[in-house]
Amino acid sequence: MGKTKKDEKSKFKFRSTQRFQKPDPRFNCMVVTKFINLLMQDGKKSVARKVFYDAMEILAKKVPDNEPLETFRTAISNVIPLLEVRSRRVGGATYQVPMEVSRKRGQSLAIRTIMKTIRGRGGKPFAERLAEEIAAAFRKEGSSITWRENTHKMAEANKLFAHYAW
Repeated sequence: MGKTKKDEKSKFKFRSTQRFQKPDPRFNCMVVTKFINLLMQDGKKSVARKVFYDAMEILAKKVPDNEPLETFRTAISNVIPLLEVRSRRVGGATYQVPMEVSRKRGQSLAIRTIMKTIRGRGGKPFAERLAEEIAAAFRKEGSSITWRENTHKMAEANKLFAHYAW
């Protein structure tokens, strides 16, 4: 049987988000778009955008001497780890091998870590928690920075196995 039009369309159903993503409307920034996409739940992007923009307004009050977008970018770059450990199986043993983190993966790890720490907390509206965590990361304190330090400590402790990184 021949292919129908529906079959041909479904071939292009999923597109690479990296190439086809558009910057967010307010800040015109791709990092913000990526953050909003990870913030989004159940496909509700407009809700995620509102939460993020509310958090940026709260952040502007918390860190008045800095632009909220610059504060956000600095916070993300402060959380990005330089090294991580990855499991390598050599012979019968599994070693935790320290490896350098690429820029793209580091950014993803930082955003995911911030999201995980915010979702783990409770008691306040999500936008407030987000603003507090970004402000804390900007000042190089808070749960996200603790995670980064622990990741670096783990890599430092396992540097003996660095020769397995190939």
